[in-house]
Amino acid sequence: MVFTHDTSQALLAAAELVNTLGEPDGLSSVEDLEEFFGRFGYSGRFDGDEAELRAVRGTRPVLRELMTRQRDEAALLVNELLARERATPRLVRHDGQDWHVHAVSDDAPLAVRVVVESAMAVLDVVRADEVQRLGTCADEGCDNVVVDLSRNRSKRFCSTTCGNRNAVSAFRARRRLG
Repeated sequence: MVFTHDTSQALLAAAELVNTLGEPDGLSSVEDLEEFFGRFGYSGRFDGDEAELRAVRGTRPVLRELMTRQRDEAALLVNELLARERATPRLVRHDGQDWHVHAVSDDAPLAVRVVVESAMAVLDVVRADEVQRLGTCADEGCDNVVVDLSRNRSKRFCSTTCGNRNAVSAFRARRRLG
């Protein structure tokens, strides 16, 4: 495994959240938020209302920045986000998970916890000098965020759809030439 479980989960959650931006918005209802909350194993406070939905949706631009910056800029943004939220890392165990880091109270708003957990995950990425594992989809028509957790750093596309579209395009181009 490239990163610890909590780091990998936070990176994947942040990427999925960022990738809900667009038309149609992939995070348009409280039900969407509830499903996201449960799927990525967030613990602690969940209000499940429109205000929380708006707040979480509001985190997407900064998460996109966090996940697409170069190493030094990512480090600066991590520091800024953790200082803004007065993060105080501590080790916790819950819900069958072994020791891992939480940096804000479980009572903090979900939007704050998402940003801080994402920042802590990118902190690990920066420390490991693995920022190249974060980026945007290699498909020309797509700007979704990609998290590459593969051993050989080979993930280039955000989805099977984008990967297949490019494979078919490359196949057709080779066929035209040959």
